[in-house]
Amino acid sequence: MIPTDLLLQRGATYRKATPGDAIFDEGAQATYYYQLVSGRVRWCNITEDGREILHRIVEAGESFGEFPLFDGEPYAASAIADTPCTILRLCTLSFHQLLQDNPDIHFDFTKSLVQHLRFKFFLTDLLSQNNPETIISKLIGYFNQHGKFICKNCNRLMLTRQQLANMTGLRVETIIRAIKHMEKEDRLSIVKGKVFVPADGL
Repeated sequence: MIPTDLLLQRGATYRKATPGDAIFDEGAQATYYYQLVSGRVRWCNITEDGREILHRIVEAGESFGEFPLFDGEPYAASAIADTPCTILRLCTLSFHQLLQDNPDIHFDFTKSLVQHLRFKFFLTDLLSQNNPETIISKLIGYFNQHGKFICKNCNRLMLTRQQLANMTGLRVETIIRAIKHMEKEDRLSIVKGKVFVPADGL
């Protein structure tokens, strides 16, 4: 994350978004660097029949929509507010100048992009296994290992079944059946519709 004070010094402004608001659309030209202050954002493509292909859920402190800032191409996916959000945005020219003036931030930023790319490789390899329970188990294991989407206090999975389906390309009915079967095998627990995973992983 780029320090908030530094972004504000460079001219960044705050923007609010409500659930369902499009922050930017697939195919649009990039004019800002975006950093999430609070809330969650879905980075996704929407198919012609309205189905959502979820690439990433952005959490507070993370940036999103960065790739066009480096290659000048249009956005490859849309960013949609998943919850009420506060966002910092900085114009592209100021963002480029910030990176040139702060090579340590540039290095950290590049490292973050590589981590996101590694996750896409992980997910692509995972989906080739064609076993819903294996896919869910390894995906949750990845989140546990990287401290993402698992509540640190209660071990609740912070993603819906629909979001898991959108992320993996599986049908939501398949996700539901797989999770119920994993519960029967005591690999996870379901309380009032919420999924909880063991502290040591699945």
